[in-house]
Amino acid sequence: MNEQKIRNIAIIAHVDHGKTTLVDGLLRQSGTFRTNELVAERVMDSMDLERERGITIMAKNTSVKYQGFKINIVDTPGHADFGGEVERTLKMVDGCMLLVDAAEGPLPQTRFVLKKALEEGLKVIVCINKIDRHDARVDEVVNEVFDLFIDLDAEDWQADFPIVYAVAREGWAVLDLKDREAPNKSLEPLFQKILEVIPPPKGKVDETLQILVTNVGYNNFVGRLAIGRVTQGVIKVGDTVSICKADRINKIRVTALYTYEGLKQAEVPKVEAGDICIIAGEQNIEIGDTIGEAENPKPLPRVVVEEPTVSMLFSVNNGPFAGKEGDQVTSRKILERLDKELLYNVSIRVEKTDAADSFKVYGRGELQLAILIETMRREGFELLVSKPRVVTKEINGERHEPMEHVVFDLPDQFVGVVTEKMGLRKGVMTNMTNKGSGRVRIEFTVPSRGLIGYRSEFLTDTKGLGLMNTIFAGFEPWKGDIISRVNGALIADRPGETVGYALFHLEPRGRLFVGPGLGCYEGMIVGEHAKDNDLIVNVCREKKLTNMRASGSDEAIKLTPPINMTLERSMEWINDDELIEITPNSIRLRKRFLDPHLRKRAEKLD
Repeated sequence: MNEQKIRNIAIIAHVDHGKTTLVDGLLRQSGTFRTNELVAERVMDSMDLERERGITIMAKNTSVKYQGFKINIVDTPGHADFGGEVERTLKMVDGCMLLVDAAEGPLPQTRFVLKKALEEGLKVIVCINKIDRHDARVDEVVNEVFDLFIDLDAEDWQADFPIVYAVAREGWAVLDLKDREAPNKSLEPLFQKILEVIPPPKGKVDETLQILVTNVGYNNFVGRLAIGRVTQGVIKVGDTVSICKADRINKIRVTALYTYEGLKQAEVPKVEAGDICIIAGEQNIEIGDTIGEAENPKPLPRVVVEEPTVSMLFSVNNGPFAGKEGDQVTSRKILERLDKELLYNVSIRVEKTDAADSFKVYGRGELQLAILIETMRREGFELLVSKPRVVTKEINGERHEPMEHVVFDLPDQFVGVVTEKMGLRKGVMTNMTNKGSGRVRIEFTVPSRGLIGYRSEFLTDTKGLGLMNTIFAGFEPWKGDIISRVNGALIADRPGETVGYALFHLEPRGRLFVGPGLGCYEGMIVGEHAKDNDLIVNVCREKKLTNMRASGSDEAIKLTPPINMTLERSMEWINDDELIEITPNSIRLRKRFLDPHLRKRAEKLD
């Protein structure tokens, strides 16, 4: 297809502002699906975890045909922890659509993705979504978006952005709010605005071939796939091309070429400048490589993403229950899986440690690492993971730590408790907005380590009515000690099966994480102690039978439901001397040293 008939656009926004729902509408109204075809909601969220959590984790490509034009669309993640996906996918497009919720307005990730788009010199269409919300404040949000453009030093031509108003869930958009009551509304104005505002690709067919690999995939028939935009030139099946890696150049023969047609990949004989293509032929290709001419290739700048801010230790499960549920249990299997993740995820880093069975994994945030762990356990892995720790830097001989910009949106009666908790975590208030609607927006700058373990506490403090959003805000000098968890742990003293009688009598000691009839072992954490010290308990104790009465008589045992320690909650709760045991069916908490004598010895050494 002629490059003048191609448009490459990314849809960017804060989490839950409606990107994937809008892509659904574009696909449906462009005729991508048959009239009677059964199509799932949020069709672009193809991963199980994406559907369960309602968020986009991996950036994905699709394309639609409209009035003789081909529009390549990239759906990007909205959560800050997956910012690496956004940074590399913006290399594939010539413009983007910024979605903003008509009630919430610009949030931290809105600032992050817009900053990256402006740095790439992209033309931006602003789409105010969810204008049908009862609390929508469209005019205010438009002004806030304009202020954000100015704050990010946008060029004059970028700050003069076109605006579209939409309700993606119902599949319609208008250019003027006066038209919102018109019958037979559709996404036609949005399609027209894309064709009008987003420029065609700049590259020419007769120039030297250049393709920057921004994603990789796999096909059972042709093997490893490289995904990227043909910046200039033409690539054909059977061509010999160069792969410009960071340290060397390989030559390969192109065995297959594909382009996107809707949600499918269509095999084609050649792809010309401006289009997004999928190339087969090289099994060791990586994100950031450049595909160029066989002779005298011209490599493009490699994809650079911001550095990780959080690290965790992944190690082999060496507990008593090791190997009972999973089949991927060895250090070799874990390392292979982490190496595979590096090929797809540019913002993950892996380092080997002094221990042969332990690996240090770096990521952009707790959620990114939690998604990786959850994916691995679903693939049959068993492993132990440590508490997340922030990555510090030495700058001018001084220790610096990562900071987060936090935005709270909460009912005004909870302002006091949140401000107090942020103060304990070395947070500094930078802004406070009260519109008189009963809800307040407060902004803080706080050390990243101060937020580890706070999200669930925040939801409890605000009775589930508060919203919390964070984004990385750079490095600042070390802020000093921050108080972590104040409660100790209830630790099982023997292997066996938990008994209701024992748990009933332990309830006054603290909050339990286990119910009756579950397997346990020495050193396993079964609850949170009400005091600040650890307490070793017997959760397997049964009521003894005497010659006076039966063992099951006298007391009607009624247990309080145990706390469900999910993966994220466990990551927030544990201390440095504790680990999370991850298996396909279970998440258990345990001490690093199961033997109490070894724990005492380790405490003395500390």
